[in-house]
Amino acid sequence: MAKVKRSNRGAGSARAWARLALLCLAGAVAAVAVGAGSGGWLILLLGLVGLALAGAGLWWTLAHRGAVRLLGTLLALAAPVTVLVLYAVSGLWVVAVAAIAAWVAALACARSALRRLRRPRGMHSRSVRPPRRPVLIMNPRSGGGKVGRHSLVERAEALGARVVLLDLDADPDPMALARRAVAEGADLLGVAGGDGTQALVAAVAAEHHIPFLVIAAGTRNHFAMDLGLDRDDPASGLDALSDGVELRIDLGDVNGRSFVNTVSFGTYAEIVQNPDYRDAKAATVLDQLPDLLVGDKGTSLDVRAGDTRLQGPQALLVSNNAYGRVDPLGGGRRPRLDAGALGVVAVRVESAAQAAELALRGERAGGITVLTSRRVVVEAVEEQIPVAVDGEALTLPTPVVCTVRPGALRVRVPRHRPGATYMAPSVDWRRVVRLALSPSPRPRTTQEKSDA
Repeated sequence: MAKVKRSNRGAGSARAWARLALLCLAGAVAAVAVGAGSGGWLILLLGLVGLALAGAGLWWTLAHRGAVRLLGTLLALAAPVTVLVLYAVSGLWVVAVAAIAAWVAALACARSALRRLRRPRGMHSRSVRPPRRPVLIMNPRSGGGKVGRHSLVERAEALGARVVLLDLDADPDPMALARRAVAEGADLLGVAGGDGTQALVAAVAAEHHIPFLVIAAGTRNHFAMDLGLDRDDPASGLDALSDGVELRIDLGDVNGRSFVNTVSFGTYAEIVQNPDYRDAKAATVLDQLPDLLVGDKGTSLDVRAGDTRLQGPQALLVSNNAYGRVDPLGGGRRPRLDAGALGVVAVRVESAAQAAELALRGERAGGITVLTSRRVVVEAVEEQIPVAVDGEALTLPTPVVCTVRPGALRVRVPRHRPGATYMAPSVDWRRVVRLALSPSPRPRTTQEKSDA
């Protein structure tokens, strides 16, 4: 009965948020109508045109060199600025701000409705005893020296852990160090370093069925973020040694190599192969993208994701569990790490028109394909292709096969941690409308309550 009541409350709350979303949407439409009614409909329309032109300009900036790149850059900057000036001069900026604010509010309410309607359950955790012989492998240079700044060695040793510092000048093998630690009796393996090092040691922990510990001492710490760890305080991850719980999560596999986050093919994988990328990212990207996007240097990929065939994507991202929303800037999050499926995002943009569509429609644009699959096979004419595995630049023999190993990794995390913020998927307005228009359940009579 309690579960039914909670379910009804959740549905009722979702319905209320859906109705509020439609109300905000109506407000946005009304604001636009007011502007159009005063003769400014053309200027309001120019806002969308400006956004499309900015997308086209960005395409010319990235896909070309010389004068075309310069003109594209000017267009990408000038289009939105011109629209803002027109709005200000015409006096419609108030209408535009009101419409945008109402639209943003409508999106927030719609996502809240969908989240309450079917919020994914959290990853199951179980209480565990502290490890007796934990071994932590630490990269002293990772994240700009977070190991030293946060006194991770001293704090770990104070909790009874043995710390192995990577001697980067000797080109260490983290997997070999991890296997040696297991042979010497380690009952937990941990890493304070980047996602690439974490993936290598996690593979050894999964191989020997012992827990794995993540310390967010890397630069971006995507894996730590999706585990719900505090990335601003790497030392807090050490609390898992004394008061931790254990999660069972999936582990990705690409041609026999484990990955915890993503495997990238296409443009990004080609660019990170360049030795200049680490020190001059922007310059390297701008130098190589024209040849990769419209030239003949990019690898032509043939992808099979389950029953779906993807021909010639320029960029392909395969992730260990799907991201909540497609985010080209890399800020997306995975709401789950134990769903037993790979996330797949493929992108193919061949013209300024497609780039403009992408600017207007986002992940719903025709050039983007988003799906999930248990197995992804990437083929090419070349015998070996560039691949970026958890940010590490590699070349792998074709076909490259990505799979997922459900529940393969035992991860020890602190009992008390911030938790990963759930990001609702892209708004399905048809679903929001159906939810808002669905009738509220009628109150039960006294007789019905008595019978229950």
